[in-house]
Amino acid sequence: MSCTRRHSRDDAQLGLPFCADCYDYTGTVLFNAHAPELWRRFTITLRRALARQAGMTVKTMSAQVRISYAKVAEYQRRGVVHFHAIVRLDGPDGPTARPPTWATADLLTTSITQALRTVRVGTPAAVSLPARTIGWGREHDVRPITATGELTDTKVARYVAKYATKAAECTGTLDRRITPADRLATLPVTSHARRLIAECLRLGQLPELDSLRLTAWAHMLEFRGHFSTKSRCYSTTLGALRAARAEHQRQDAITAGLLPDLAATASTVLVVGQWHFAGRGHPPSQEPRCGGMTPTPARGSEHRWT
Repeated sequence: MSCTRRHSRDDAQLGLPFCADCYDYTGTVLFNAHAPELWRRFTITLRRALARQAGMTVKTMSAQVRISYAKVAEYQRRGVVHFHAIVRLDGPDGPTARPPTWATADLLTTSITQALRTVRVGTPAAVSLPARTIGWGREHDVRPITATGELTDTKVARYVAKYATKAAECTGTLDRRITPADRLATLPVTSHARRLIAECLRLGQLPELDSLRLTAWAHMLEFRGHFSTKSRCYSTTLGALRAARAEHQRQDAITAGLLPDLAATASTVLVVGQWHFAGRGHPPSQEPRCGGMTPTPARGSEHRWT
């Protein structure tokens, strides 16, 4: 089946199947649930494929080159996730070291294509669900990132920023978890998303699929991974980014006069003269005793002794 109409970007029909009764809702749910595992296996298989292309073992290759990557996940309108990934070859010490001359873009492209075709994940069989083999789709696009070509690093940065603002809501589903109090028929979702959520809840009742936690992630149409991941030595760390944001906020507060600049007045003693309510009665470590008896608090703001 096909459609010859030209749809606008905000057309409500985009992402809807031609035949809802023919659409593989089970396959969509299982693919989203296994997409993080597919990516993990891809990163492992890519190292092996690159070593095979270079004619050496993985251990020997790792001493000469390091594979660095970052990927972001994006929902298609039909509710299936796909990944946009940046894969780079560095020297053995990471981005600061140049890779060997044999580590070319063509060699990396061939290795990526082989890894995509090789990776598979098997799903367990259940009473009403036969076992399936999950793999990447037939469509993939591998293009080099250059400083002046069609796909530059600036464009890639813009792509990542765009995907960071997207979520599953573009598929017509919810932005929160589904609770037992929710009624599927009254949820404010599209008909296609409603059937996907119903399939998530149905598969979540199968004991063989308990480890996937399908019921808890039904609102995400079963994609349980992070929208963005990267290898350890791809770039800076998330901790460094958090520290930079905290320092930026502190400097803004100092400029606005909300915080004192302690670095500029290191020899100055800062006296805080504000009082606040700490509690009522004596602190537990300093609780007095009278004649061997313990104090008994009475009504009001003071202690009476017995």
